[in-house]
Amino acid sequence: MPRTARVVLPNFPHHVIQRGHNRRPIFTENADFDSFLQTLSEWKTALGCKVYAFCLMTNHTHLIVDPGKTPGNLAVLMKRLAGRYTRRMNLLEDRSGTVWNGRFKSSPIETDRYLLACSRYIELNPVRAGMVADPAQYHWSSYRDRIGRPRFRWLDENPIYREMGRTPAERQASYRDWTSAGIPEGEWEFLRTAVQRGQLTGKDRFETFVQRRLGRRVPPRAPGRPQTGRIIKSVPFLLDDG
Repeated sequence: MPRTARVVLPNFPHHVIQRGHNRRPIFTENADFDSFLQTLSEWKTALGCKVYAFCLMTNHTHLIVDPGKTPGNLAVLMKRLAGRYTRRMNLLEDRSGTVWNGRFKSSPIETDRYLLACSRYIELNPVRAGMVADPAQYHWSSYRDRIGRPRFRWLDENPIYREMGRTPAERQASYRDWTSAGIPEGEWEFLRTAVQRGQLTGKDRFETFVQRRLGRRVPPRAPGRPQTGRIIKSVPFLLDDG
């Protein structure tokens, strides 16, 4: 059965998931997390990508990546991440083969509102999994940077996050409150299904716009009630079969 080509938009955020092979753990020690994030820092800078949020779980990764003006850089970034980490683990464990479960999954995020919503979704994963009671207790996500405990200096600031307050302290407090409010009914499943199925994270008008640009249908959006927000104007796109 042929694979569905993923849609990648330039200068636009994408929710990206990569899982471990057979859902086995891919990170077991602090050095594993550090190694992956170091590679992410290096290659996102080299390629001109932006990383707005991330969360490394034990057997999968969540990223929000803007590929910049070259849509193909998203696939290049993920290839570099997967390849270097696989080589590292194979060397450490004296083995061969892949660490990852096939190709990554991604979903273009349409609105400013969904950029924040996806960040919250990603950073609350450890709480939902029962690993911590508060996202600030988890060291391998972007959440602590957003509430004033910076560690990952290479992390890019979400442009909508900048609108949450006039000062850093105001933005940090607003983001903490935003995250603490939890995820509205239906939103978690909407965001999860969109990225799992390679659908668009957005509204009907965004779906129509992308389909017209592509000249074909795209996978239907997940059921749910999307938040309101600004519609992205006409931009180029990439159909990525990789």
